[in-house]
Order: sequence, then C-alpha cells, then structure tokens
Amino acid sequence: MIRYIYAADLHRFPHLARTMFEDRARQFKDRLNWSVTVDDSGAERDEYDAPELNPLYILWENEEGGHGGSMRILPTTGATMVADHFSHLTDGVTITSPLVWECTRFCISPEVANGHQVASALMLAGCHLGVEFGLSDSIGVFDARMVRIYRRLGWEPQVLGTDHSADGDISVGLWPITEAARLQLLARSGFGLSDVEGWFDASFRAALPLAAIAA
Repeated sequence: MIRYIYAADLHRFPHLARTMFEDRARQFKDRLNWSVTVDDSGAERDEYDAPELNPLYILWENEEGGHGGSMRILPTTGATMVADHFSHLTDGVTITSPLVWECTRFCISPEVANGHQVASALMLAGCHLGVEFGLSDSIGVFDARMVRIYRRLGWEPQVLGTDHSADGDISVGLWPITEAARLQLLARSGFGLSDVEGWFDASFRAALPLAAIAA
C-alpha cells in the first residue's frame, strides 16, 4: 500500500524508513554509481532529507512493513535540488512557485517482484496528491534512461535539459499535474480511484489546504 509520510513522522515507521534509505543506497550508489553519501549503516541521505525541510515521502509499503518504492516531495518555495544544483539545465531560471513541487529520489526496491506495479502506484499517488492540493506541475531530477519508463507508465515529463556527466546522463523534467494525467495513470496502473483515494485519506484523513502543506 501507499503511505504519505512527512520526515517528522518517519520515526513512527522505523523499519519502513530504514529500508527506504538502504534501498536508495543500493539504487543510486551501487547500481547507478551516483556521487551520493552513504553512511556506516548503509543508508543514503542528502541535505534535502534534513528535518528542518520536513520533506514529504510517498512510499510503497510491502506486506512485511518494509520499503517497496518511494519518492521525495518538496515545495519549490524552499530549498530544492533543481534550484541548488541543476539550474544550468533550466537555462539559469529558478522555478519557484507554491503550485510547483519538486519530486526526487524515485526509487524501487531491488527485492520487489512487481516493480512495474510499484512504480505505477508511486506515479499515480504523486499525481493524485498534486491534483488534490491544486498543484500545476512537478519538477524533478532523474536518470535520463527513466524517460521510457515514465512514458510506459503514462506520465512522461517535458525534459528541460540533460547533463552528460561521469555519473551518467541526468535530466530535469516537468510533469504537468492535470485530471487528464491522473485518469491516464489510473487506466494504465491497474489500480482504481478508490485505491488511490483510500491511500490519500488514510494518510491525511481529509484534504489539507495548500498553504498548510507548503508552509
């Protein structure tokens, strides 16, 4: 199932949180060979996981309570990876808006047997969150090879720029958040609207005003 969890609440889900950061290390350090920081416990974190930023994580929790997949959400009105490190891929333009949130660290556990289903659920949950909070777009940094995956899932970004580096090709993309996008993701995901509404309501109980989330 999907959970939406703020960093301030990760302590309530210690196994889920620990395995998320461990899977991030395996994906971004071991498999993709990105220049990321992995601590002695085998967890990958960066400055955008900082408690003071209180990012929102969208996580797939498996039947054992561990991590199946996840991504990290931050409002672009604060510190973001795109603005701080990849503005050269947006022609030097800093994208700052309460209606645009950054999504990074899209990660699928190497242990899941249904990776496509988990990826579909995460994309659907992210789009649903954006529709519910009245967002216009999501911006993110991603491995350029992921474009074909996003296309197959039904939500392909507009690529703003690509950096060819020793870590591989890294792109910045913009995903429009629309009802049409949500419907397309629903059609391809195998999940129903009741599923995604149930995930959302279980985490938030009721739709919060945008100002409360972006503050």
